[in-house]
Amino acid sequence: MLDIQFIRDNPELVEEKSKQKGYTVDVRHLLELDAERRTRLTSVEELRSRRNTLSSHMKGSKPTPEQLEQGKQLKEEIGKLEAEIGPLEEEYEVLLKQVPNMPLEDVPVGATEDENVVAKVAGDLPVWNFEPKNHWEIVEPRDMLDKERAAKIAGSRFGYIKGDLVLLQMAIEQFVMQTLGDERVLQKLIEENGLTISAKPFTPVLPPAVLRTEPYKASARLNAEEVTYKLEQDDLWLNASAEHTLCTMYWNEILPEDMFPIRYIGRLTSFRREAGTYGKDTEGMIRWHQFDKLEMEVFSTPETGLDEHKLLVAIQEYLVQQLGLPYQVLQKCTFDIGKPNARGIDIECWFPGQNKYRETHTADYMTDYQARDLKTRIRRSGGLKDGQVELVHTNDATAFATNRVIASIVENFQTEDGHVVIPEVLRPFMQNRSQI
Repeated sequence: MLDIQFIRDNPELVEEKSKQKGYTVDVRHLLELDAERRTRLTSVEELRSRRNTLSSHMKGSKPTPEQLEQGKQLKEEIGKLEAEIGPLEEEYEVLLKQVPNMPLEDVPVGATEDENVVAKVAGDLPVWNFEPKNHWEIVEPRDMLDKERAAKIAGSRFGYIKGDLVLLQMAIEQFVMQTLGDERVLQKLIEENGLTISAKPFTPVLPPAVLRTEPYKASARLNAEEVTYKLEQDDLWLNASAEHTLCTMYWNEILPEDMFPIRYIGRLTSFRREAGTYGKDTEGMIRWHQFDKLEMEVFSTPETGLDEHKLLVAIQEYLVQQLGLPYQVLQKCTFDIGKPNARGIDIECWFPGQNKYRETHTADYMTDYQARDLKTRIRRSGGLKDGQVELVHTNDATAFATNRVIASIVENFQTEDGHVVIPEVLRPFMQNRSQI
């Protein structure tokens, strides 16, 4: 959620920035509800204070009929006001949660994803003396991908990944875990990008694949209409990405400052309904209902949140560079960054069989928007802020969605005879083989 005090102080700005993100928010009505709610809460507190004073006067002696009558009246007034506050609070909470996070100043203003800005293009596009194929045209004939049988038992947008593709995925996962656990790599990226943060390695995590409605809603990531599967008989949702059960890990907790930054690399099989994408990417392994994903999640102090975001983007570029994949970096516009995000970056890798760049990575910076409803806080230690409690800042970013990076590897490193050259950094994890 956005800070209500910020909304009170900047109503026109909040309305304008919300519209830039594609949200129509009735800020005037929200502030009216806020004022009415605060007035009634103040009245309740005043009545409770009077009731407490009355109770203290009655201690040690028999209450008079007047005191009993006064106590009864105060109780009734408090009950009446509390009954009125309930619906007000509910409407207020609904409206407050409709307000998106405010985009940072450097986020391009745009009304569609077509207005995202290409910030960087890196890597040489491969050139062959033959017509490059799509990844499915390479792996399906060699029985490394079977969607037909998967559709028979699970429906469309599922698949059996088999043989060398499974080994390739496992190699990618080991490469990522090794890289993010290497303090020397992180320090190098921090220095190259002029960041002032620690080189603390990422901790590998295998998080739960399900979460309850309350923390999911608090994370501002629950998208029931288009994305998330609900388990019919339980108050549980299938995780749509590892960060959803990583960002909620410290729900309703206050953490000591010496824990920060908290950096996790989570590995999880994720599930997405992909509603609204009928007819898109029906071939291959790009847009499945089930896929494996390696996701980075960072909890930080407010002062270091933006640098942590920049580090995550630098890590994403480094991972793609190490694989030798051509790519471009997109700075997402206001419309495309998402409701809880203050800034968003996409990386798109080159798919020569499709002759275009396709999204493979996203990096999202939420400032304290996500932490406010999750009530994830930091207790300061030392200095002028010693003992103070503040909201943490959160970041999440894709390390690799394995289906997509495998597809890009297959297309970029295909050979004329239908084999695939294994990127050099992955070979140590595949018995030093050079191709599949």
